[in-house]
Amino acid sequence: MAGTKQSKADWRVIGHDWAVDFLRKGLLKGRSRHAYLISGSASLGKMTLARSFAMALNCQAAEPQARPCWQCRPCKFIANESDPDLLLAAGQDGAPLRIDAIRQVTRLLALKPYAARYRVAILPDFDQVAPLAQDALLKTLEEPAPHAILILLAGNIESVLPTIRSRVQHLPLKPVPTQLIAAQLTSRGCPDEQAELIARLSSGRIGWALSAWEDDSLLAFRAEMIDLLCEIVAGGRLQRLKIADELSKRIGKDKALLRRILEYWTTYWRDALLQCCGHTGLLCNSDRRADIDALAAQLETSAAHAAITATRAAMSALSTNANLRLLLDALFLDYPRLAG
Repeated sequence: MAGTKQSKADWRVIGHDWAVDFLRKGLLKGRSRHAYLISGSASLGKMTLARSFAMALNCQAAEPQARPCWQCRPCKFIANESDPDLLLAAGQDGAPLRIDAIRQVTRLLALKPYAARYRVAILPDFDQVAPLAQDALLKTLEEPAPHAILILLAGNIESVLPTIRSRVQHLPLKPVPTQLIAAQLTSRGCPDEQAELIARLSSGRIGWALSAWEDDSLLAFRAEMIDLLCEIVAGGRLQRLKIADELSKRIGKDKALLRRILEYWTTYWRDALLQCCGHTGLLCNSDRRADIDALAAQLETSAAHAAITATRAAMSALSTNANLRLLLDALFLDYPRLAG
């Protein structure tokens, strides 16, 4: 794809123009940093930004402004995650990266690129990496190879060691505006009403919104989990423990799946709290307004707030070695009980 000095390449990153402009300016001035930390919630676009940056670093387009071109060999290979100069590390079976994997990345990053300008390493979910394993990056950060670029992705920056944070360029991504997400969905053929609902449910996570439009199973699963929450709240102690047992068996050891469920429940409790406070036009789960009205009618504001706090505490516990069955037991028993 040919570019001109006046044109800008399309990084295909939605809602984070400031971050793209920052990285692009560094490229054009030859002042790219050796290490970056891109933070933000899941499905917010961190990996998309990191991959597009890797493409721009190694793109073969003649004009720097036209990079990434999406047509040259490095761009195509990086887009398919098959480029030998792209190191995309990942833990086994959904587990965080271990120290031996980190050391392997640092060893490979020190080698000269096979064919590109830079060897780029992307480490997702770095906030879930154990502190000792994070420490294994310090020598690479303190003595970077001139041809190496390290990109760390993290959901919670506080879980990244201060010694790491002080040695990288931090790019904190924010939730994408609801109106922009809805517009992106409608441009892809999504009906206006459904686009508005998905945009609200996404909580600013553009990746989740696009996936929900392309895959009906995401919305179906979300509806199933909201129904389950209603069943939990309506049930007594024994019923809640029974549901906890069944759900824990379904989840197994998949903390990412449980986190997604807890995110759905957090938005639902938030809607209940807003309804208790009379803010009726701000609901995230607007398609469940009747259920939320019924729940809010039986709740004190303090109870809705306590439910949000308990759900968020359960989400935080997922970063530890908490027993998921016991975590669900405690959470369900902490949820408010409805009268009658």
